[in-house]
Amino acid sequence: MAKSNAKKQRENLVREGRNNPEDFRGVYALTDMRTRKTKTKKDIMNKMKYNKRFSYDQDGDNRFFIAL
Repeated sequence: MAKSNAKKQRENLVREGRNNPEDFRGVYALTDMRTRKTKTKKDIMNKMKYNKRFSYDQDGDNRFFIAL
C-alpha cells in the first residue's frame, strides 16, 4: 500500500526532530465510533411511562388554580 501525503509529512517532521502531530491527538481519535447502542423497547416504554406521569387530564379540565 502506498503512503499518504499526510503520513509522509508526519514522518518527515519526526526525522527533522520536530513534534509528531499524532502525539497531540485527543482521546476520541482512538475510540471506535462505529459501535452504537440503540434504545431497547424497555427503555422507550420506561421513558414514555415517566413522561406521562405528570400530564393533565385529556378533556381540558386541568383543575389548576392559583391562590392569591
